[in-house]
Amino acid sequence: MAGFRIGRGRDNNRTPQQPPRQQPYGRQQAPGAPQAPYGRQPYPPAGPAGPPPQQQWPQQATGGARDHGEPEYFDPYGQPHPQAYQQPPAHEASYADNPGYTQAFSIGEDPYGQAAPYQGATYQAGSTAAPAGPRLPWKELLRDIVMRPGPTFFRMRDYPVWGPALIVTFLYGMLAVFGFDKAREDVIKATLGQAVPIVLSTGVAFVLCGLILGGVTHTLARQLGGDGAWQPTVGLSMLVMSITDAPRLLFAMFLGGDNMLVQILGWATWLAAGALFTSLISKSHDLPWPKALGASAIQLIALLSLIKLGTI
Repeated sequence: MAGFRIGRGRDNNRTPQQPPRQQPYGRQQAPGAPQAPYGRQPYPPAGPAGPPPQQQWPQQATGGARDHGEPEYFDPYGQPHPQAYQQPPAHEASYADNPGYTQAFSIGEDPYGQAAPYQGATYQAGSTAAPAGPRLPWKELLRDIVMRPGPTFFRMRDYPVWGPALIVTFLYGMLAVFGFDKAREDVIKATLGQAVPIVLSTGVAFVLCGLILGGVTHTLARQLGGDGAWQPTVGLSMLVMSITDAPRLLFAMFLGGDNMLVQILGWATWLAAGALFTSLISKSHDLPWPKALGASAIQLIALLSLIKLGTI
């Protein structure tokens, strides 16, 4: 019958001269052994136990995964590589050193987890990125504000400088009393118990004035698009205010505020203060110099009217 010929008895019609069918991919099966499902190892023959048969694989000489355009983690016979779906050990933080592993990254993400300066990213003051350099000691800070203002402001724009700023401004305020002719006469004529409160209160007043003016300058810089931190901006502005007026104050204490040399030094130091304030805001807030000068304009006008014009 036709059904018999296409059933399981199909192999019984072979003649004795016909060789047995070979297993796919070079796998040999002993005569009389039961058939195994496709792709699995043949069942061991019944009888005494012996060494397992060696599995023979064809040499990958002419046809392999690379010849047929298949991925490398598939062997030449279509079976997945053992490491293709293997999970990495828990102590390994990266997949890059393990063959067969893959890892997805989002657009714009650095696969190595490092900063990439070649991507055009700019440093922003007050951010979590690394600062431009280590903190300067107070002696070098006071010296470099005058000698190297640009690199100093760029380096210190992420470090608060409250200690040097408060001390220097307080000392400057106490000495500023002797820079005004009328105030100097009042202090000299007063007793020691009356002169000390006047000097100390003047020092505190200059500290508060520096804090307020520095806060105003920082606020204007942020309104103009700056991104700097307020503590370095206020502290450095107080240092600039005190240091730039020190030459005029030194001569005013002995020559008086009406002296011609003191007046020339007053205008020169005021222009120097404007240049330093512009450099400070430009470096601390990443602003061009016109905006930096506009942000420090109120503080410059206040210094001119409160300190400079009082002696000129």
